[in-house]
Amino acid sequence: MATKQSKTSATTRIVVPGAHSMVALLGSADELLRLVEQAFTCDIHVRGNEITISGDQAEVELAAKLFSELITLLERGDVLTPDSVQRSLAMLRQQTEERPADVLSLNILSSRGRTIRPKTLNQKRYVDAIDAHTIIFGIGPAGTGKTYLAMAKAVQALQAKQVNRIILTRPAVEAGERLGFLPGTLSEKIDPYLRPLYDALHDMIDPDSIPRLMASGTIEVAPLGFMRGRTINDSFVILDEAQNTSVEQMKMFLTRLGFGTKMVVTGDVTQVDLPSGTKSGLRIVQGILDGIDDVHFCRLTSADVVRHRLVSDIVDAYARWDADNVVAEPANPRRRAGR
Repeated sequence: MATKQSKTSATTRIVVPGAHSMVALLGSADELLRLVEQAFTCDIHVRGNEITISGDQAEVELAAKLFSELITLLERGDVLTPDSVQRSLAMLRQQTEERPADVLSLNILSSRGRTIRPKTLNQKRYVDAIDAHTIIFGIGPAGTGKTYLAMAKAVQALQAKQVNRIILTRPAVEAGERLGFLPGTLSEKIDPYLRPLYDALHDMIDPDSIPRLMASGTIEVAPLGFMRGRTINDSFVILDEAQNTSVEQMKMFLTRLGFGTKMVVTGDVTQVDLPSGTKSGLRIVQGILDGIDDVHFCRLTSADVVRHRLVSDIVDAYARWDADNVVAEPANPRRRAGR
């Protein structure tokens, strides 16, 4: 890569190795090239295996970094997509130390032809925190990969024999007093509340082996109430939908921690379904445990949503609505009555 620059403008020439790499870099019918051109004000010209970028110096430097990261991804065997281009650019604009190519090429788990990896910088930091700490809280809106990435790390740890079993749990708060009115056995009644965990599990493990692993206790999927009274050793434990735990339930869960066990707690504090007047254990625990060694809080945002683009927009729209419509909680009627 060669660069000529003046005080305000610059020209950079990038030589792309191999004709096949150029085709992969520019995309089908130059789809990816057009995406890059729309993101910058500088001029980008392609001729043969060379890309020339000219214009404002800061824009030229950023565009050159983007092409460098995309070329690195291709050299590592990745297939470029519009999503990977946009996410690489978003990371570069954040001006962080981590390289987009390192984030997007970090393989956590490969299963049935699919590779699970982080797609944003915060997701990579979340995955790194799971490696580095014993108790990790992943807090953020829907679609940020909190549970899915934790599940991938759990399966990875099991396959590497770092743990002997995986325990997946979540509160069945929506059932409440109505649980007795649902048809079927206890297992059949709570199954709908655990179904999202089963679905993620089926993405990562051969579905035919899951019944055997569950029968042997290597994988356990259970409602949070089943954790009471246990000490859990040599396990990878995931508590999902933790915003729907009470303060007492959160304490109960965290104190199940035994030797050789890692706990990941995930939830979205903007989607609490607890009865009115019940405080969310996930909201309260942030103030209680913040600063304790080997406990880490990862906070993901709408920028980390990896579902449809509209999901991120919806999350932001609701956040703005919440900020504009803050309503004070009603006083406890028992207190007003002097009870």
